[in-house]
Amino acid sequence: MKPLLGLFVLMLTGGIADAAPSLRVVDGDTLELSGVVYRLHGIDAPEAGQKCTKPDGKSWACGKVAISVLEELVLGQDVRCDDRGQDDYGRTIGVCTVGTRDINARMVVTGNAWAFRKYSADYADLEDKAHQDHVGVWQADTQPPWEYRAEKWAVAQQESPNGCPIKGNISENGHIYHAPWSPWYTKTKVSVDKGEHWFCSEADAIKAGWRAPYWGR
Repeated sequence: MKPLLGLFVLMLTGGIADAAPSLRVVDGDTLELSGVVYRLHGIDAPEAGQKCTKPDGKSWACGKVAISVLEELVLGQDVRCDDRGQDDYGRTIGVCTVGTRDINARMVVTGNAWAFRKYSADYADLEDKAHQDHVGVWQADTQPPWEYRAEKWAVAQQESPNGCPIKGNISENGHIYHAPWSPWYTKTKVSVDKGEHWFCSEADAIKAGWRAPYWGR
């Protein structure tokens, strides 16, 4: 009984380390840490279904690569994120680090994200260097993600009911919404009779209880 008694004492005194925080990569510039969704400050990664261009004119799955690179940087690591307020979707904006390594910066340095200059110039110099070195998304002229989203949105808005193009789907994975740039957008059907919805914005979908898909593993 002594070993069990010793274990009980350790638990009461905090002698057993707390469980590791849960960590999930949502997409190339978003992760979920201990239930908090962090939008990486100052960067914008290609969307999950976005393709980029190679020097020979062929395309490559830059969105999927960005997700994989972020996973390699953070999964299994002690990740810390600061809090710089919230965006319009309730996500916490932050710089995430592993030790002294700035994860946001690494995504830009490796050419797997743009510096999101519309909101911050913090990583502009790193982007300029990546562009100069033709790494990642800078191998050839590539549409930045904010233009990609705007283009997809404009097309879907014309084809959706009342100009509200976000699809609120209900599945075994829960209430999940798909924006026009989602890889599953065209395959997703909205059955209003089953309680599914069309939304005019991501904020509306989140407020109604839907969440964005997780593209990481």
